[in-house]
Amino acid sequence: MAWFLNIYRCERCGRIWTDEWSCMCDDDCPHCGARHMSPLDSNDLTDLIVQEGKKFVALRSPDSAGHHPDYKEIGRFPTRKKAAAFLARN
Repeated sequence: MAWFLNIYRCERCGRIWTDEWSCMCDDDCPHCGARHMSPLDSNDLTDLIVQEGKKFVALRSPDSAGHHPDYKEIGRFPTRKKAAAFLARN
């Protein structure tokens, strides 16, 4: 399932916050309670690359994920570049 880091700015109080979710959805301001703020921007976190020792691990949030990304390993690579190339192809 797609996973996003949504970035918001409240139209009422001007504060900024982030929230991770499976879509780019509206959120309520955690500071003043203003409702239905749309994201200013969203970063796609469906696929990640993390370093473990000398290896780079490609992770993906599966279609079965619900309220959490539940990342699954889909490959290990000697370089970040090779992991990124794999994710771009798959």
